[in-house]
Amino acid sequence: MTDLEFMNHAEALLSRVEACCDTINAVTDADIDNQRTGGMVTLAFPGGSQIVVNLQKPLQEVWLAARSGGYHYRLVEGLWQDTKGQGEFFAQLSKSATAQTGIALVFEASSG
Repeated sequence: MTDLEFMNHAEALLSRVEACCDTINAVTDADIDNQRTGGMVTLAFPGGSQIVVNLQKPLQEVWLAARSGGYHYRLVEGLWQDTKGQGEFFAQLSKSATAQTGIALVFEASSG
């Protein structure tokens, strides 16, 4: 994959994370404050915990940092898969956000 292809896919992932936050805030009491700075989105939750998603262009990876740990993802057959075989990005983001808020939160790769 070229750097341009990576950036297009990775930017779409960050945009999707932002869109999921908007949807979640509209239908739950989660009150997620999401802020984007360049290739990084920070999700801040009530109580002070955060999840950070950032792009690692040289490695063509997306990194997720949460209370539960740090995770690295590469695009494999259209899905962002953990480089250590721990699953898909949006599943881990959902699990981490749920653990940090105490509210069942679902982040999905697509809106439909």
